Amino acid sequence: QLQLEESGGGLVQPGGSLRLSCAASGIIFSWYTTGWYRQAPGKQREWVARITSGGSINYADSVKGRFAISRDNTKNTVYLQMNNLAPEDTAVYYCKVGRTNYDYWGQGTQVTVSS
Repeated sequence: QLQLEESGGGLVQPGGSLRLSCAASGIIFSWYTTGWYRQAPGKQREWVARITSGGSINYADSVKGRFAISRDNTKNTVYLQMNNLAPEDTAVYYCKVGRTNYDYWGQGTQVTVSS
C-alpha cells in the first residue's frame, strides 16, 4: 500500500528556516520523480520544486535561491529545505511522487511565516 507521510511544517518568523520531509512506502521509490507543491487560501495550487529519479532539479522562480530540494533513496524520502522564509511562503505544502500514469500526493503540512 502506498503511503506518503509529510512532516516538518510549523510556525516560523520571517527570515527563518524549515525543512520538510516526505517519506514514502509501498513503492519502489527510486523509480519516481518527486516534487513539492503549495497552496495558500484562496489561491490555486502552485508547483514549487522537482527532483527526478536521475537527480535533475528544477525550481519555481519564486523560491529559486532560497529553497533546496533533495532526496535520499535509501530512506525513501524527499526533502525541501526552506531558507529565508517570507510571509508569502505561507501555505499548505504537499509532496508528490509520480511516474508515467501514476501520481501520489501527501496529506499536506502547514507552513506559516509570521512575526
